[in-house]
Amino acid sequence: MHEIVFHPHIHTIYSDGHGTHAEVLRAALRAGVDVVQFTDHNLRVEGVEGYYTDGTRRVLALMGEEVHDRTAPPERWGNHLLTFGVATELAVHETDPQRLIDATRRGGGLAFLAHPHDPPAPAVGEAAFPWRAWQVQGYHGIELWNAMSEFKSHLRTWAHAVFYALQFHRVAVAPFPQTLRLWDDLTRQGQRVVAIAGADAHALPKLGGRVRLFPYEAHFRAVNTHVLLDEPLAGRVEADRHAVYTALAAGRAFVANDLLGSARGFRFRAQGAAGTAWMGDEIRLDGGVTLQVRLPGRARLRLLRDGHEVGVWPHAEVLAYPVRTPGVYRVEAYRHAWGRWRGWIFSNPIYVRPGS
Repeated sequence: MHEIVFHPHIHTIYSDGHGTHAEVLRAALRAGVDVVQFTDHNLRVEGVEGYYTDGTRRVLALMGEEVHDRTAPPERWGNHLLTFGVATELAVHETDPQRLIDATRRGGGLAFLAHPHDPPAPAVGEAAFPWRAWQVQGYHGIELWNAMSEFKSHLRTWAHAVFYALQFHRVAVAPFPQTLRLWDDLTRQGQRVVAIAGADAHALPKLGGRVRLFPYEAHFRAVNTHVLLDEPLAGRVEADRHAVYTALAAGRAFVANDLLGSARGFRFRAQGAAGTAWMGDEIRLDGGVTLQVRLPGRARLRLLRDGHEVGVWPHAEVLAYPVRTPGVYRVEAYRHAWGRWRGWIFSNPIYVRPGS
């Protein structure tokens, strides 16, 4: 497996972001990001996709979109859908989330529910934009960890806003507990739901435009989506776009806060009589199955089955766990930093099915 760092949720001056495509790409190159995806609101910008280089470093730019109903009244704000890999404009379907998901799939793309739980921050005049249309079907996954939604959750007063604006490293704690529970409920009920993380980066100007609130590069060094590919990126745009989206659709990805230490090198797989299963795969409980975890450093490791804790290892770096019971298994890793336990790594699940 070949690992890349992918940022799927980035805004620019074409909607409510405050950086150009070039500024974002320069920040990604400095941070060592492999792939970025632009997702401006209800707008697909042409002519941006491709490789950008700086010396020996390169980053692949992809074009997505964050679509939502701009005509909805305030009490119905939300239902933001991240669309990946569709070559046509999708905002024409903004008023109907199911029609939007269907159009995304018809276009060969992926549909992810953005910030499914998004709190209001009335102290600073910020509204809530959660996902509300839970009757929809056919989406590929959810944004398990949204960096800007988490920032909003801290803003109980203007003093909190100032504190966290100046202390970016303290913002990220973990995905919202209710989002983790939602994800576990969906997968336990039989849905295949892929989890990703999004910076939702805007680089908002403050102090008369002299300062950027959370510059793009800061986001790129923090909450990330790591994707595992069968082969390294080849430098060919069409082939590499296909490889990235294929791996995401399969669930071969994990979410990480790289401020706690680089998560590159994390692996979670299952070994059984039928072979090897990676994140997103199914494996039958025939002849014994062993879950294998490798962390890139010591951490507090949790193993969960169907959303329930199976075991905790306080100072783990590797784990081999024999499976006796079918279920949806995933891994969480935590590290203590800046006065509290913080989520480091959240794997996508492996689906262990009953023996044949």
